[in-house]
Amino acid sequence: MSDIVDEFNAYRSRMNDKILGENSKLIKRIFNLDSNAYQAGVLDHKTKELLGLVASTVLRCDDCIQYHLEECHKENIPKAAVIESLEIATLVGGTIVIPHLRRAFEYWEALDQKK
Repeated sequence: MSDIVDEFNAYRSRMNDKILGENSKLIKRIFNLDSNAYQAGVLDHKTKELLGLVASTVLRCDDCIQYHLEECHKENIPKAAVIESLEIATLVGGTIVIPHLRRAFEYWEALDQKK
């Protein structure tokens, strides 16, 4: 199951390199803005990652969900906090996010297996 983590990261890295290799100033600025938004400020990095996870789930973006799950995992955010955040996302997003919730649980398990 941890293959889904390796596959996702390899694909993401390869495609980001291609996208950034086009030298688009606008795209580079958007990528930079995204990176900077998650740095600690008044809210710490962990809180921002959980917020990103909730927003990504509500917006039904599996790539973003996986990215934020991985960041949460790296930050040693407890599974209970991740689940509680996914509960809020499901409440806000409605039952249409349940398929994404399933994949989120699967991805978290894969991250745990990779440890």
